[in-house]
Amino acid sequence: MSSIENISGISSADLLKQKSKIEGVGGEDFAKTLKSAINEVNELQEKGDKAVGDMATGQVKDLHQAALAIGKAETSMKLMLEIRNKALSAYKELGRTQL
Repeated sequence: MSSIENISGISSADLLKQKSKIEGVGGEDFAKTLKSAINEVNELQEKGDKAVGDMATGQVKDLHQAALAIGKAETSMKLMLEIRNKALSAYKELGRTQL
C-alpha cells in the first residue's frame, strides 16, 4: 500500500484553528508558526518526490493519488515563495521608511 494514498486536504475547521492560534500572539509564536509551515511544505515536497519516484519505477498503484501529491507539493511551494516575496518586500519597505 502506497503512503501517498493517505493524503488529505486541510479542512476549513483546521484553518480556523490555525487562525485562532495566530491571532494575538507574539513574535516567538510567529516564528514557531512559520517554522511549522516550512516543515509542512517540506513534507509535501518529500511526498511529491516519492510519488514521482514511484511513478518512474512503476510502483504507484493509484495514479490519481500520485498526481494529487505532486500537485499539492507544487502549489505549496508556489505559496511559500509568494509569502517569502511579500515578506521581503515588506522588509525592504520598512528599511526605506524614515523614522
